[in-house]
Amino acid sequence: MSSDISRANLRSARRRAAISIVLNLCLATGKGIAGVAAGSTALIGDAIHSATDVLASMAAWLGLWVASREHPSFPYGLYKAETVATLVTSIAVIVAGYEIGRQALFGTERLPDTTIALPVAFVSLVVALGFGIYQLRAGRRFDSPALQADARDYLADALSTAVVLIGLVATRFGYQVDRWAAAVVSLFVFRAGASLLITALKDLLDASIDRETEREIIAFVESHPRITRVKECLSRTAGGRFILDMDVVMHTPSHKIADHVADRLEELIPARFPRVVMARIRPHYHPDHIIRRITPVERPEGDVCEHFTRAPWFLVETVDTRNGRVLKREFVENPHLHAERKKGLLVGNWLLSLKPDEILVPRLHEGTAVQLLREAGVEIRTTDKEGEEEMPPSGKKSAPST
Repeated sequence: MSSDISRANLRSARRRAAISIVLNLCLATGKGIAGVAAGSTALIGDAIHSATDVLASMAAWLGLWVASREHPSFPYGLYKAETVATLVTSIAVIVAGYEIGRQALFGTERLPDTTIALPVAFVSLVVALGFGIYQLRAGRRFDSPALQADARDYLADALSTAVVLIGLVATRFGYQVDRWAAAVVSLFVFRAGASLLITALKDLLDASIDRETEREIIAFVESHPRITRVKECLSRTAGGRFILDMDVVMHTPSHKIADHVADRLEELIPARFPRVVMARIRPHYHPDHIIRRITPVERPEGDVCEHFTRAPWFLVETVDTRNGRVLKREFVENPHLHAERKKGLLVGNWLLSLKPDEILVPRLHEGTAVQLLREAGVEIRTTDKEGEEEMPPSGKKSAPST
């Protein structure tokens, strides 16, 4: 499912990148014609900036197209094609900054015709700013670094056009600041390009994901009832996406349960963190003689409750399975007893937060809560009215555990 969503996002991102190419071409053409006609060094420099944006937008589109391809020689995907596109974008922006600065310092001093230049600069500013904000939101929604780079390029273009517009307004009042406006534009553009270049190089050099996100992922994994701790977490970025390799310690005597939990986590992590496109979980499991067992009861020290999710209380016991001795016991009140909707989901998730190893139920039924617990690798056993363990779900008589 997450793979289908990722491909759909890439298709949408490609469409936006194609629109960006056409729009940049229109902006570059309009600014260029107006700049030459008006004799404005700043507007000509801004047109050069937009012209390089055409190349940058084409690189973004090409990167998104390649990123959606699959090839057996690239088992981790072609997501870094977007990083290459970002790198090309950064170089194009830096070149634009240099060219604008060169024109400002060594170009011919002339007083531009603001009658022509002002309307074009104003319309260009509105278009670049509006589309830049739109593109940035789309890039964040689709987790696309190429679209985000393209959006920042538009915003840099809008900023440079704003400086040009201010310079033209000043020129209209008799101040010859057109060349100085062009020089300021070159500095802003160069700074934006350098920032994009650094980001792209970090990605190409397999930088790890940011620490905050990594801590969130580790905390999510360690909240699983079968996970004792995350032994090691190796991560790297791939075109704005994340790839994870994790070693986790589980307390279970069964390799089948360990494999089941690892497979389930490989599905849950990308679902919870959409930027993770691949997660590999390596389980290290071992039998733990100390388990946590939960039983639904009518009241503290009362009988076992017939209805699992509607139990007012739950008995939580810490048991040593080697001798059946109960090391600790406490009664916990059901916080979702009076929930009118999705009670099974609420109770199941709440019980999972208690990290049980074993659940005793009065009779086996496949409700939502039981399914959630079973998917998490929690063992479900049946018990009689007095709390004595009966036949396990497999139909074989189990050894006493209390």
